[in-house]
Amino acid sequence: MIKIEIPTPDITITERKQIPKENEPEIKDIYGFIDFHLIPRDKGGIFMFYNINDELLFVGKARKLRQRIKKHFEDTVSPLKTHRDEVHKIEICIVEDPTEREIYETYIINELHSKYNVDKVFYK
Repeated sequence: MIKIEIPTPDITITERKQIPKENEPEIKDIYGFIDFHLIPRDKGGIFMFYNINDELLFVGKARKLRQRIKKHFEDTVSPLKTHRDEVHKIEICIVEDPTEREIYETYIINELHSKYNVDKVFYK
């Protein structure tokens, strides 16, 4: 039997409004999120979108996390395209190995019953 544990998130960002400080430029939000700069550009990993009730909406993986996560808020083919307003929190786990990313993504989708993932679902 293989024992897999869901990794602890390295980064968590939540919807929030900017409270401007003196001489600070305004940050344009993307669906209420202004902290994309906290997500590394050049790291791979997995990401999980949650709603305000902490229900898992979607799990994904990426070679370049920031670019891929932002794409879910802009893309017309994202499974989240009609549910973007539901996303309240994004958890990111840095996982550089592509095989490990694949395993974690599939495991989390099925263990936590992600609401909007359609591929890799074995629990239905």
